[in-house]
Amino acid sequence: MSDGAGIRVRRVYEPAEKADGARVLVDRLWPRGLSKEDARLTEWCKEVAPSSELRRWYAHEEGRFERFAERYRAELAQEEAAGEALERLRGLADQGPLTLLTATKEVPLSHVAVLVEVLEKGL
Repeated sequence: MSDGAGIRVRRVYEPAEKADGARVLVDRLWPRGLSKEDARLTEWCKEVAPSSELRRWYAHEEGRFERFAERYRAELAQEEAAGEALERLRGLADQGPLTLLTATKEVPLSHVAVLVEVLEKGL
């Protein structure tokens, strides 16, 4: 699935493609049942994942998505490590295709959907 501006979002369990360019896992936890070799990552960027507390609160409940997105943007804005990681990701996107990888099944209702928006438009 493509999200414009050279940033793609895919599930980490899907096979790698040449068009992926830089492949960056943006989840805090390593995906179950996936070897590091099979993931074929450029980088594992945990710094841009939501905090464990926020992730547990959200629990992918659709009715909480807007509030989750607000809280997640606030976390990204407040954490120095997240700001540095966002700059690294923007740099990768400037160099060529960037594919953000996640294990979540509901990508449109996940932190990755918010992350793409942040990368493209800012906080």
